[in-house]
Amino acid sequence: MTIKKNIKTERIEEYKRELIHYYIILMNVILFLFALKFTFITPYRTMSWYLYGGMFFITYTYLIIRKSYSVDILVHGYMILASLYNFYVMLAFWNYSVASFMWLIPIPLAAYVFFTRKYVLIYSLYVLFNILMGYLINRSFAFDFPKQSPEDIRISDTFLVISNVAVIALLLYFKDKIKRVEIYNEIEAKLQTEEKTASTLVEHDTFSEELFEKIENLMKEKHLYKDVSFNISKLAVEMNINSSYISKAIRYKGYPNFNNYLNLYRINCVKKLLDENDLERITLMYIYTEAGFSNQSTFNRVFKQIEGTTPSEYISRMSL
Repeated sequence: MTIKKNIKTERIEEYKRELIHYYIILMNVILFLFALKFTFITPYRTMSWYLYGGMFFITYTYLIIRKSYSVDILVHGYMILASLYNFYVMLAFWNYSVASFMWLIPIPLAAYVFFTRKYVLIYSLYVLFNILMGYLINRSFAFDFPKQSPEDIRISDTFLVISNVAVIALLLYFKDKIKRVEIYNEIEAKLQTEEKTASTLVEHDTFSEELFEKIENLMKEKHLYKDVSFNISKLAVEMNINSSYISKAIRYKGYPNFNNYLNLYRINCVKKLLDENDLERITLMYIYTEAGFSNQSTFNRVFKQIEGTTPSEYISRMSL
């Protein structure tokens, strides 16, 4: 089980690293295209160099640290730094488009893919904090950012939406792959549990069958039921086994409880004695006490319960 758990963990880890790899490639393409836009289509030199610098930083650091740190550290570090990196872009376009903070939208989704729900909430609050800080800074300070025409903003917003759709699609694709591994392992674990339970039941049935056979042999050979004070505790001592196992074995064979099983032996003994003896020579009291009943009222009640008729009615039918 531990080996399979490790295989599951390794597979999920592999998918997460693969996701990071493709995400870095996708972000480089997006940043490069945006940088080209601000270099040639809508010239904004500072922004273009800022984006080229982001490409270099994200690629260089990833190539250096990707094998040195765990997936969790890489993702946590990236999501925190990416939000801070986006701060300049968000401020530069704050007055022109709400899309300026759309880069932050995939962050809670990434937290959902890589971490637990707690981190989804934490990063959602972190994104909201960044937006709030952007609003407060924009209201408190005057920045001399280049003005953007409506046409430039439409081009930027359109490309930004497409970029976010691509990022979200990538995250959801790998989340699905990870989820499939988790579901497969859950199903496998459930099947193993069911197999183990079935195996345990088979073992229990075999044990109960063998134990009941031993009880039967003991009752027939030693006629233990003839002892008026005989009970399940005495049988447990006789067999040197816990009485609960005896009780389970008897119920397994269809008897409601031990007393019912014991009384069946006693009533069969009474019927046998009635067939073998003449009631004109021996008394009914001798017969039922010989079979293990302590008094006539108990005998009458048990006989009626098992045979559906009273002892006297049964004897009357015998004499016909």
